[in-house]
Amino acid sequence: MTVNGKAVSAEVDPRMLLVSFLREALDLTGTHVGCDTSQCGACVVHLDGGAVKSCTMLAVQADGAAVTTIEGLAKGGVLHPMQEAFRENHGLQCGFCTPGMIMSAVDLVARYGPGLDEATIRENLDGNLCRCTGYHNIVKAVAAGARAMGEAHMAEAPRAAE
Repeated sequence: MTVNGKAVSAEVDPRMLLVSFLREALDLTGTHVGCDTSQCGACVVHLDGGAVKSCTMLAVQADGAAVTTIEGLAKGGVLHPMQEAFRENHGLQCGFCTPGMIMSAVDLVARYGPGLDEATIRENLDGNLCRCTGYHNIVKAVAAGARAMGEAHMAEAPRAAE
């Protein structure tokens, strides 16, 4: 598989979960294990561009796939717009749920576009639990991150046409 743009391979127990492979074999510990039952969303990564809960997926199921973890969002030391929005809008407290929230939020923007309303954000983050906040700042951060992702996309569009 490819993880954060790098080809990786390993012999793994067929029962090893993707989250365990990322954390233990690749030392990518930003993907968290919260519940092991697909309830909390702390383990969300992108598989071939879509959000998946890596605690209920076997590593062997990702054979040949492209996986992106929270560590793969920032480029050249610059935070992804969604990561920056969470920082600027205080969309985290303890930080345990934050990687999964951010990965889910990036997927949400990819599916619905940058003009997200509060109801859409809340409905689509339903599978991500935070035990510290009342979600107000998380929703605010996702909306700001979505706008920033849209602006970044628009800034890149003229270059693509050249």
